[in-house]
Amino acid sequence: MAVSIKNSEEIESMRIAGRLAGEVLDFIGPHVKPGITTGELDRLCHQYMVDVQGTIPAPLNYAPPGYRPYPKSICTSVNHQVCHGIPGERTLKAGDIINIDVTVIKDGWHGDSSRMYLVGDTSLAARRLCQVTFECMWLGIATVRPGGYLGDIGAAIQAHAEQHGFSVVREFCGHGIGRRFHEEPQILHYGRVGTLERLVPGMTFTIEPMINAGRREIRELADGWTIVTKDHSLSAQWEHTVLVTQTGVEVLTMSAGAAPPAKIALSGLKASPNLAVV
Repeated sequence: MAVSIKNSEEIESMRIAGRLAGEVLDFIGPHVKPGITTGELDRLCHQYMVDVQGTIPAPLNYAPPGYRPYPKSICTSVNHQVCHGIPGERTLKAGDIINIDVTVIKDGWHGDSSRMYLVGDTSLAARRLCQVTFECMWLGIATVRPGGYLGDIGAAIQAHAEQHGFSVVREFCGHGIGRRFHEEPQILHYGRVGTLERLVPGMTFTIEPMINAGRREIRELADGWTIVTKDHSLSAQWEHTVLVTQTGVEVLTMSAGAAPPAKIALSGLKASPNLAVV
């Protein structure tokens, strides 16, 4: 499948879908507290997407080859769950960390983003993992520019994670996105500078590193979706959808409640309409 290069009209549609995905994460943040179930978080997000935004939750009944249909509207991955956690009866407790992953479809276009949330008082180790993973995502974003390489993204992420004693999950990666949920290219979160495909304006894809506090090995649970760390160590993930512009990068999933770019990445970022970077 060839990489889809978006024109100006398609990019504007992607901006709208991206902003809406970010706004779902803005909305759900105040509800992430001890005592709520992941199923209730899913219900609230579904209602907001469908009834308030007029969007379609892309994960609901999504069934790539070899998978049973995904049964919920968001992914909720708690503590040692790496990704694709299915919302249900699990009750969040103080000290948990949770990734909420949202993908909306608006007028046929996908917006995809995820954030980490700290539930009540969390350990210093958990907060450090979440912060370093956030920095990894932004350092990857900061490498994006026309003429650069996909390998530059992964190299920046891997170097920062390993510098802090963490490991990068390799079985899952970012992806191209647009009219389809998952398009080419694949965005590895590890690698070498100057390798893989060249970046050109109009490319849109996600950068979504999954960083483990322990070893990088993972396993799949019996539900066919939830991925966990083999050593039961904590895992964190942050995700934005980005656009390669004529001069650098634009983050399409920024919203009013999104955290600003990590300071460690600011020198590498170009100013764009969706970033408070000058």
